[in-house]
Amino acid sequence: MGRWEPNARGRLEQAALDLFSERGFEQTTAAQIAERAGLTERTFFRHYADKREVLFGNAHALEEAFVETLSGTPGTAAPLDAMASTLETIAAYFLERHEFARQRQAVIMASAELRERELIKLASLSSALAATLRLRGVREPAASLTAEAAIAVFKVGFERWVSESGERTLADFLRESVDELRAVAAGE
Repeated sequence: MGRWEPNARGRLEQAALDLFSERGFEQTTAAQIAERAGLTERTFFRHYADKREVLFGNAHALEEAFVETLSGTPGTAAPLDAMASTLETIAAYFLERHEFARQRQAVIMASAELRERELIKLASLSSALAATLRLRGVREPAASLTAEAAIAVFKVGFERWVSESGERTLADFLRESVDELRAVAAGE
């Protein structure tokens, strides 16, 4: 190994994405990721429990950001309005990340194991949002329905965003998806 360089975690993420794209998730090892990043396998395991976590390691931070943002919306906001505001705020986390998100999504979609992991993470996020809505006084089943709808809006908007060139922001796609949901709910 050469001299120490900063951003080991970011380098591991990029090396993993590159290798997963080139070779496939199943054919890539943690040792290969570490080598591509110019790090040791031991360093890889200091940052990630396994190679899946390179793709999902930020899920907990994203969930915390969603919950914190939703908690901070005005208490007088209707549940769907609070979620729409939350989605708009969360979209800022993805500014300047279009190419990374696009590449990550392609890797996930190419692997049944990773698609399953993504669904588990989204289900966890939905549960956290429903719990936050309940703390805000939203009763069941409205809290769970709103949280699930928000996840659907996020998922659809995100997939549309990564399939595009990146000229428009994720917030644009999320706003459109919220508007579509409102139109469907209104019977339009």
